[in-house]
Amino acid sequence: MNFTAKDVAALREKTGCGMMDCKKALTESNGDMDKAVDFLREKGLAAAVKKAGRIAAEGVAFATTSECGKVAVVIEVNAETDFVAKNAEFQTFVKICADTIIHQNPADVEALLQCKAEGSEQTVDALLKEKILTIGENIKIRRFDRFEGAVTSYVHGGGRIGVIVKFDTTDEIAATEGFKTYAHNVAMQIAALNPEFLDEAAVPAERKEKEKEILTQQIVDEGKPANIAEKIVAGRLSKFFKEICLVDQQYVQDSKMTVQQYTDSVAQELGGSIKITAYTRFEKGEGLEKREDNFAEEIASLVK
Repeated sequence: MNFTAKDVAALREKTGCGMMDCKKALTESNGDMDKAVDFLREKGLAAAVKKAGRIAAEGVAFATTSECGKVAVVIEVNAETDFVAKNAEFQTFVKICADTIIHQNPADVEALLQCKAEGSEQTVDALLKEKILTIGENIKIRRFDRFEGAVTSYVHGGGRIGVIVKFDTTDEIAATEGFKTYAHNVAMQIAALNPEFLDEAAVPAERKEKEKEILTQQIVDEGKPANIAEKIVAGRLSKFFKEICLVDQQYVQDSKMTVQQYTDSVAQELGGSIKITAYTRFEKGEGLEKREDNFAEEIASLVK
């Protein structure tokens, strides 16, 4: 071997390519740095890295459930433009990623990239780089979540929002059409109202205290007497929880009941118990810097 670990690190710094790709390039070029860069470029890896610097805030939030119905996955994969997000090749790649997560249960995105992609001999990372080259845009697997048990999945707005929900119930109840309809309705509620927490117990103590402080100050500013301030704060805190906690929210399809009351009514109807235990909601591009295209500049650069 005519190179050291430092050489591998230097090549990685220079090209942005993965450690194993850099090691292979140096092996193939007998330690010659310039030849190693050429090797990576010939393989298209350096080109993929160049694209990786561009903002990817479009894409898709995709959710799906396994064939057995006992594993649900939600994943966000970003691209630079909405046009690419609608591309069949891009959508197939997203589904392959979701299937890989279902069957191999990787710990995080880094672990997913090293997995062998379902139905392929390539790793997810190699497949990703291939898609960047063939599609011609930066593509990033941003995040995913996975639940096992009594689960459901829901995609809203053609991939704008992806939701998965986990429930605590029996296999017998989970297999009924009544439960499936209920679970789907809960997932739609999460997509539409975007609750911050499952229930009041899940709200951090500091968040409760902060809200209490704000509400108390509001009441003082309104000139309400101190002896009734505490009761008013309690009432307004209750209203606050009804807005941010899923089980306390007004059920969108029947305003006469909360999500918890809807859950209890379905459980009674099906002759058992149902509890919502967890959910994940991804919205495409949430919190990401959006790419701002300047059409005039783009035309000017093409003319040059």
